Amino acid sequence: MRRMHPKATIFKLRKVLIAMVQIGALYCFALAGNYLAEVLHLNLPGSLIGMGVLFILLHLGIVPYQWVVSGGNWLLAELLLFFIPSVVAVMQYKQLFRQEGLALFLIILIGTVIVMVSSGLAAELILNKRWGKTL
Repeated sequence: MRRMHPKATIFKLRKVLIAMVQIGALYCFALAGNYLAEVLHLNLPGSLIGMGVLFILLHLGIVPYQWVVSGGNWLLAELLLFFIPSVVAVMQYKQLFRQEGLALFLIILIGTVIVMVSSGLAAELILNKRWGKTL
């Protein structure tokens, strides 16, 4: 087994620690959003409110992009892992899927298509804006 140079080890450890702190900061924004939703009696998920606040702070330059990029990239890379508990929980509703399976399948299919199309359009809009092109 090849040993890593101490500086390389420290560099990797530093990157991991930075990502962990950034994930903690993202979690704090979600918690703050939950608090706001509860206090203001909003009918929106608190995590969505927290991420909206973070988006505004990033857009205004109050929170630098570098403060959340590593943690955000890690969360996006491991996103599929976060869906496993949801899929396992759905297995408790076998009877519902027997009765309404086709309707649920169509809703999931339509929702997926809407998310894919809107994500693609948003990404294209952002890239075109960044590179100075129009659609």
